Amino acid sequence: MTYASIMVAVDLTAPSRERVRLAGHLADDFGAGLIGVAAEEPAFALAPVGPTPASAYALAAASESVLTDLKAAHAAFLEAAGPRSGVEWRSNLDFPLPYLIAQAACADLVVVRRRSETGPPAFTLDPGDLVMRLGRPMLLVPPGTDHLEAKRVAIAWKNTREARRAMRDALPFLLRASHVAVITVDEGKGRDDEDGRDTVRLLQAHGIEASAVQGGSGDATTAEALLDAVGEQGADLIVAGAYGHGRLREWAFGGVTRDLLHGAPVCCLLSH
Repeated sequence: MTYASIMVAVDLTAPSRERVRLAGHLADDFGAGLIGVAAEEPAFALAPVGPTPASAYALAAASESVLTDLKAAHAAFLEAAGPRSGVEWRSNLDFPLPYLIAQAACADLVVVRRRSETGPPAFTLDPGDLVMRLGRPMLLVPPGTDHLEAKRVAIAWKNTREARRAMRDALPFLLRASHVAVITVDEGKGRDDEDGRDTVRLLQAHGIEASAVQGGSGDATTAEALLDAVGEQGADLIVAGAYGHGRLREWAFGGVTRDLLHGAPVCCLLSH
């Protein structure tokens, strides 16, 4: 099992170039094609000045501005991707989220930026919205990261549909890893089906070196305990199911997915 096509969301920021370089390295590792994608809807909320021709001019000017940004994003993508083969570019005047979701039909893995409080001025995508609708594994990349070895991988394990789906989606990474830590965090429920032992046995049946790791929560949140364990394992990739408790509950009360989207220090592969 491998990834044959990797898609990366491109914008006009410096971390976008890092993200493209990371996606390019992964494409080389997996022998995959690399697709850059960007979209933005022109800002048509301009007050008409005079009769219809002025309004038409304003609409045309707004579209031209976005097209200029898309050309700049294309150029940045090509520069960061380098002279590798199997590189493709897709862009359009459209809302970024539905456009990327439609294009992801041709991708096995979609690489996006970690959530930011401000975000770039154009091509903005909310990874929380994206992972709920994508139907593909989403690789979340923190700023300052342009390479992913994924030799040591941490699975944030909880016996849910989302976690099982994420582990399956991450198999190309797991099969290449030197070690996989299946991390569970004690939330005081004491459930035997969530201690990771069955998951470790399944991974070992795939020929993957894996071990179960118990993260202690104490006064820390589940996300904090998870990230502490990830650091202790020296992992540079976290595999996790997204919104296993439901997105509305995490929005209101907090949760692991929300914390990873906002502040994960290493790359995260998320699936829903």
